[in-house]
Amino acid sequence: MRRLLPTAATLTATALTAAALTLAAPAGATLATGAKAPDFTTRGAIAGKVFTVHLAQQLKKGPVVLYFFPAAYTGGCNAEAHAFAEAIPAFTKAGATVIGMSADTVDTLAKFSAEKCAGKFAVASAGPAVVSGYDVALPQQVKGRSVTSRTSYVIAKNGTVGFVHSDMNPADHVSLTLAAVQKMAAK
Repeated sequence: MRRLLPTAATLTATALTAAALTLAAPAGATLATGAKAPDFTTRGAIAGKVFTVHLAQQLKKGPVVLYFFPAAYTGGCNAEAHAFAEAIPAFTKAGATVIGMSADTVDTLAKFSAEKCAGKFAVASAGPAVVSGYDVALPQQVKGRSVTSRTSYVIAKNGTVGFVHSDMNPADHVSLTLAAVQKMAAK
């Protein structure tokens, strides 16, 4: 029996399919519910104004929704930021603070906070230690920029992870994190 070797076109198609599946697959967040969320201090912006973001300080006010997004000014990230902005009154009513995080520069995020987040919540720059601590690194880059997975954490006031949703599709991040915050507030 003769064995046929795959052609270059077959190998290329297989490689492209594998790459597409990797990009479409949900990212695996290693911070499980109940884990201690790593504290961090970084720079961020709200309504275009740059300031220091310290997770421990934010947690003193109540739970924090820390949502990582791949890159500012991309279709899914713009839509997700808009959806979070629209839901800020509900998050505030439940006692939670929303902070968006990406590997973008602070200058980029300052503009993004004013334009796409409608100035309603902070976005902050996630450096390598934060990206590693929350296990949100993606191996590929977008237009030469480092990117993170789309992973949302709800962190309880005591600093433990109460909920995790990791999916590159932005559709359910707002509704699922809001439900988790509301459940946390009801306890």
